[in-house]
Amino acid sequence: MAAAAGGVTRAIRLPARHGYAVEFSPYVPTRLACAASQNYGISGCGTLFLLDQNDTGLLCFKSFEWSDALFDVTWSEISENILVTSSGDGSLQLWDISKPQGPVHVFKEHTQEVYSVDWSQTRGEQLLVSGSWDHTAKLWDPSVGKSLCTFMGHENIVYSTIWSPHIPGCFASASGDQTLRIWDVKTPVSKLVIPAHQAEILSCDWCKYDQNLLVTGAVDCSLKGWDLRAIRQPVFDLHGHTYAIRRVKFSPFHSSILGSCSYDFTVRLWDFSKPSPLLETVEHHTEFTCGLDFSILVPGQVADCAWDESVKVYAPSSLQVPQ
Repeated sequence: MAAAAGGVTRAIRLPARHGYAVEFSPYVPTRLACAASQNYGISGCGTLFLLDQNDTGLLCFKSFEWSDALFDVTWSEISENILVTSSGDGSLQLWDISKPQGPVHVFKEHTQEVYSVDWSQTRGEQLLVSGSWDHTAKLWDPSVGKSLCTFMGHENIVYSTIWSPHIPGCFASASGDQTLRIWDVKTPVSKLVIPAHQAEILSCDWCKYDQNLLVTGAVDCSLKGWDLRAIRQPVFDLHGHTYAIRRVKFSPFHSSILGSCSYDFTVRLWDFSKPSPLLETVEHHTEFTCGLDFSILVPGQVADCAWDESVKVYAPSSLQVPQ
């Protein structure tokens, strides 16, 4: 089922910038950030765009330049003005959007591209986790100038690092070595290794309603659900994408709904509890779709970005509650 987004689609074009990641602000309902790069991230610089929604579309109210490609972005959980991006030069950048220029701090320890960065979700800790082409994940306290720990074990690129929203000090990583790994920050060795796909895994996410459930998205075009208490078989296996799945996100408002975006140019919404799990296919990009997020402040609202130089915010019809 192909569908334009339900309701109004707000869009902005980012000339000569190819979108890699988009994330809604956890503070301001109309605000989002996009990490983008020149030349598809292969060469040139990167730009962090700060966007606000208005009646007619999306407005860029601030942007910051970095000397290398930007691949991911995460908002602070302690200040509405703080964000962190990850870059092709092996560094993380901490930005304060109330300052005229930045970054406020640069963390440079990874030896290759940093594809993933995430700010911890649980109360009482303010930590970052990053994943890199150097096969490692690193733990950071944003107030400390160097990493707290390096996590080794993956045998290929670490494409995705995501904090558990439930368990303090616990994060997941997904890798080109075809495994999903679960880590505790107190030990540098992964406590669980799941051979999740027979292909590179580009993304993973935690269910917001079940501390034992994660989803992985891979180059084999499938999404798989994993119950950490029984990892021999996936609890769901979703098919429909025709090229690699670049990013997966669980809905913050529905326990069994998730979204995925792909190199097939589409975003797909799924309900893994249903016999026919594919709810909707959104086809409004003309290039690889790399970034995807659900708003945690506006139920049913989604943002995505792609290599067609555009960011879009919309309300998929499948997520709207009948009035």
